[in-house]
Amino acid sequence: MKIINLIRYKNLILIALVQVLIKYTMFPAFNVDTSLTTFQFIILVVSTLCIAAGGYIINDIFDVETDAINKPNKQIVGKTITKDNAYNYYMAFTFVGVILGFYLANDVNRSTFFGIFVIIAALLYIYASFLKPMLLVGNIVISGLVALSLIVVGIFDLLPTINMQNKFIQSSMFEVIVDYAVFAFLITFIREIVKDIQDIDGDYNAQMKTLPIVIGKSRAAKVAFALTVFAILILAYYLNAYLYMQTIAIIYFLIAVIAPLIFIAIKLFGAETKSDFKLISRLLKIVMLLGMLSMIVYYFII
Repeated sequence: MKIINLIRYKNLILIALVQVLIKYTMFPAFNVDTSLTTFQFIILVVSTLCIAAGGYIINDIFDVETDAINKPNKQIVGKTITKDNAYNYYMAFTFVGVILGFYLANDVNRSTFFGIFVIIAALLYIYASFLKPMLLVGNIVISGLVALSLIVVGIFDLLPTINMQNKFIQSSMFEVIVDYAVFAFLITFIREIVKDIQDIDGDYNAQMKTLPIVIGKSRAAKVAFALTVFAILILAYYLNAYLYMQTIAIIYFLIAVIAPLIFIAIKLFGAETKSDFKLISRLLKIVMLLGMLSMIVYYFII
């Protein structure tokens, strides 16, 4: 159980779920050509999860001091698992993930795709060891990596099959994945700011330059509020521009995604305590899940 909690199994389940939804609901709905067999897709998912697990571990290794202040009851590295053992787990997960990525890239005859896994693994280490204390840079990197976990399915499953006959539908499908990746980036970025507000005490002691430390908790909350409003407006535009004839999809997004985001924006505008921001962080994760589950709607309306 210690190792399972260390690798953030709930987050890993969400990553795997989203990739499965793309492969088995979105792609069939649009009737696109795909290149990955079931076995190859499993390799892609396992590789992604292993590298992500390694990223969570190395992050905890570098966050021992801040976690002792911010979340002493949930701290694992340095308490129930030594830093040396945690580093061994990090190396094992990352190695397996990169090797599986190497195998998959060659198996689909796209050896250059292997670089994606190397870059992701490297960025996760650089984020934890160097970028995280920098103003917004770490937030942007981690949000980008979350978005990439969606796009990588399109890269491996769609791009190898593109030809002159199917170029339009394949490209359109890839654009839809990118749209979801942008949504994932925005929600993750907002949540990263909210988490930084939660962790301001430990981060301050570690001399980090997070947004709440640089401009203050209240102003950082207002930035998160503005980004949430921006996300609502982007979603409203998307519904009006692309799904205006799909009543079921519009109803789903209004109830499951936009309404919760409006509630989150209201909460952010008046949030003050650590418990307020903890609730908002949890709500943002739920919105992320509900947003990704909307892929199932495409399966029934297209």
